[in-house]
Amino acid sequence: MAVRRIRQLGDPVLRARCERVHDPKSAATRLIADDLRDTLRAAKRKYRMGRAIAAPQIGAPVRIVFVEVDKQRWTMVNPEITDVGPEDFLVWDDCFSFPNLLVRVTRAYTATLTYTDLKGKPRTMQLDGPMAELLQHEIDHLDGILAVDRASGLDPFALRTEWEKQHKDPERYGPPKPREI
Repeated sequence: MAVRRIRQLGDPVLRARCERVHDPKSAATRLIADDLRDTLRAAKRKYRMGRAIAAPQIGAPVRIVFVEVDKQRWTMVNPEITDVGPEDFLVWDDCFSFPNLLVRVTRAYTATLTYTDLKGKPRTMQLDGPMAELLQHEIDHLDGILAVDRASGLDPFALRTEWEKQHKDPERYGPPKPREI
């Protein structure tokens, strides 16, 4: 278990499509998961942001994501989005691989995600709003795609310091989109 260096924009490992993990229960998989956890926690303290981190961000080109949201944490091995809803929304996206930059991206408002946990058990999650956005971002990392590649709308880039001066509201993701009934 260790805090690893987070790879930054321009590092080729961030652009590679990650390999599938063949044994989710292996010691090697557990070691990467533990390093992701330790690195996420250190990065959260340093940058005051972060809910998840993908293995390529610490230099491991495998399909593993560690998530820590609201005191819940889990590791996703070989996560895949199997379905997205028809509605999209614009969001300011941040990333440890370019922590001083925010990027406006369009994401699906709902998504279905499958993965295997560290015990080898298949799992499915139905996501919406900020959680759907988060996991789309992390799975993009596993496919070698960065938020800067998905920049959308007018003026899609903002320096974090300037954006924070203009937006006093600490919630970067905005209010949840109203659901159609």
